[in-house]
This record gives sequence, structure tokens and C-alpha cells, in this order.
Amino acid sequence: MNPQHPLPTLAVEPGFFAGRTLAELQDAMHRGTLSAEALVRHSAAAIERLNPLLNAFVHVDIDAALAAARALDAQRAQGRVRGPLHGIPVAIKDNVDTADMPTTMGAAHFLGHRPAADAECVALLRAAGAIVIGKTLTHEFAYGPTGDRSVQGAARNPWRTTQITGGSSAGSAAAVASGMVPVALGTDTGGSVRVPSALCGLVGFKPTHGRVSAQGLFPLSPSIEDAGVLAQNVADAQVFMQALSGGGIGASAGAGSAAPRMMWVPNAPFAIDDPAVTACVRAAAVRFLGGADDAGLLDGAEVTRHARALQGALGAIQRSEAYAVHAERVEDEPEKFDPEVLERLRASRPVQGWEYVRAIDTRARLRAVFAQLFERVDVLALPTVAITAPALQQRSVAGPGSAGVRETLLGLTNPWNLLGLPAIALPAGFVDGMPVSLQLVAAEGSDARLLALAAQHWQRPA
Repeated sequence: MNPQHPLPTLAVEPGFFAGRTLAELQDAMHRGTLSAEALVRHSAAAIERLNPLLNAFVHVDIDAALAAARALDAQRAQGRVRGPLHGIPVAIKDNVDTADMPTTMGAAHFLGHRPAADAECVALLRAAGAIVIGKTLTHEFAYGPTGDRSVQGAARNPWRTTQITGGSSAGSAAAVASGMVPVALGTDTGGSVRVPSALCGLVGFKPTHGRVSAQGLFPLSPSIEDAGVLAQNVADAQVFMQALSGGGIGASAGAGSAAPRMMWVPNAPFAIDDPAVTACVRAAAVRFLGGADDAGLLDGAEVTRHARALQGALGAIQRSEAYAVHAERVEDEPEKFDPEVLERLRASRPVQGWEYVRAIDTRARLRAVFAQLFERVDVLALPTVAITAPALQQRSVAGPGSAGVRETLLGLTNPWNLLGLPAIALPAGFVDGMPVSLQLVAAEGSDARLLALAAQHWQRPA
């Protein structure tokens, strides 16, 4: 970037982990200049200083983390290193079970709730040597993309603290973007890893549906939701996903030397089009391909022909499944819900059984259509989010393309949840001092290749 126009900086003084990769941290521990205990203390210091400003963590247990760190340091001293997460502090979204910490789902219904066991994905992270430092704020029951509706309050964006982080993995994004931890676990049912990653300048990865165990994740819409990662760079996301999947998503799959066949998907009719955001993201896609212009981008207008079917099927499935999870709570304890979440759940009740069945059939048809499409292209490219981060509690987007904030945040991410496809959010630059993001979507099951392509071709904006 031109020296007269330097990159924007965070609104807060970042914590120790900002700009540090997992490989660098592991190298320092190997050389003895850092230890797992020291990393936990760095994380604790950053949380103490930054959490009052950002509200990223809803629960921390530094004593337990220090005990785990000392045990891991002792193992390292004996030559036993579990892998690239050995001794690394991580954060866990508060809708994922942890046996040693509360799991509240951001909801008054579950304040003080302590699960009997770790979620399977948390157990895998611990087995890989990760240290759980605490639980991060989620939009209540993970049912919202703004991250400002939770019994524990609103998470704040480290780039501008008057703005949302995005959600529902809101606290995880704030924690990683501010350097409180190097990586964090999130969940994604319509964009809940990718949206906050986009708005906070992070890499966010959602795997193929079912590649990561959902055991111990509090359900929102089980047939479309997955656990994923929020990280500062692609290499760290690869390492995390390899551990999270029990090695099922490899970090070493080759991407080949050729630039991928990339199809650019227009925003409309999925979401509004902010020209500055779209131009910035499209330029990032061109850089990804190594070109000087956009001649290498294939026209994705054919994708937009399926927009109505994608959105209709997703709406019927998500609303029906979400209401099934919460029907008794809505009837018996409505006063405990955030009013906005309760309203959204009550609006989900009228979905008919035949509509759900028809949506399942539509999804199967569209999966076949997109499987054929991915025989001709390697990745779909589009903005992760059509706008920069709105203000806290903002619920409409002003301008010629006025729309609701929720619909705008999710419009470009939720089709890929319906289809169960892997997708990654990559920092693309800045508009008005706030991050924007390039989203790449690949064929079902091609998680490792998508991550490898991103690792090979993406560079952080400079």
C-alpha cells in the first residue's frame, strides 16, 4: 500500500498473538524462548486488558489453563510433542460443550449450565495439545449474524468498537482479531464463522458438512451447521482444521501450480451491492489468480439463476429445524429469550411439514446441479459479506440498495450451508478503514484442496 495511505490499524492495542503464526510460536517453544505457560500468561494479560473493551470472552479459567500448560511443558521437556497445537491457547465458542467450563449458548435459559463432557471437537483439540483458555460470546442460541444479542451483552469489533463483530461466532472473532488468542473455534449455520471473520479481518473456514463431528454442539439447524475455525492466516487454519477433524482434513494436500479456475458470482439477487466493497473484493480475486485484470474470472451469472431456490429451501429448512429445537422453550419460557431472537423463532413456527420435505428435495436437486458446475470450475468467488461492519444494534442498511442488516450479512454465505460445501473467508482489503473479505467456495469434500489453494495463492493485503 502507498506510504501516503497506510493500512488501517486496530482501534485497540493488540495482544501478544497479533501477527504471530502458530509455526512461529512452536519454533519459539522448541528453542526454549517461549513456553506453553508463558503463552497462557500472555493470553491472560491480553484478556484482562482487552475484554472489558471488546466483550469477547464470557468465561475464562486461567488457573486450569496454567495447569494444562505446565503439564504440556513437561511433556515437551520429555520429547513428547502432540503436534502443532501443543501448548497453544485457544478459545471455544459458548455453544460448544466444555466439561470444565460453563456452556450457556448466550442464553438466560442456560446460565450456569456445565456439560458433563467435552464436545468431540473440543476433545480432539485438547488431544492435539491445545489449551482451552475460555469461552467466547455467541449471539443467543447462535441464531443471528450480528453478535450483539446475548445474555452477556454485545461483542465489539476491534477495528472500530462502535461496530459489530458479526456473528454468531462473535467473541471468537474479537478474540483472534485483537490478539488475545491465535486461533478460535466457531460454528457456522449460515455464515457464523465467515461473517465475523470477514468483518474483523480474519481467515474463516467452514468445512464440508459432516466432516467435523457435531457431537456436543448445541443445535440450531443440524442439517446445515458445522464447526469451523477463525484464524489470522491460512496456515493456522489448516493446522486447526487438521486437529478439529481428527486428521480428516489434511494440511498438506497439494493445490498444483496452475491458477484455479475461478467463477465470479454477482451479489444480486443474493444481496445488495456496495460498489466499493465489491470492487475491493474483485481486485483481491484478480490478485489471487495472479493476473493484472479480471479476464481470468469466469462469469458466474448462471449461479444467480438458482438464488430463489437456494434461499427458499434454506429458509424452510433452517426455520423448521430451529423451531424444533426451541419449541418447548418458546412456549414455556418465552420471557427468557432476547426479544429479537424470540421474534425470529416465532416467525419460524408456521413452516409446514410439506414445505420442509419439499425443501429437502430441492436441496438434493441443487447439490447435483452444483456438483456438475464444479466439474468445470475449481472455486466460486464472491464477497463474504456485501458491506462493512454495521454499527451495534443497527438493523437496516441505508442507501439505494436498502435492506435489512441480517439478510445482507447472510445473503452471500448461507447458500453454501444449504449445499454443505466448504467455504473460506479471506481478508481482501479495507473500505473506509474497515475490513472486507473474499469468499471462495469449492466442491463438496474438497476441503483440503480449498485450504491448499488459499495457502498458495492468497496474500494478506499490503
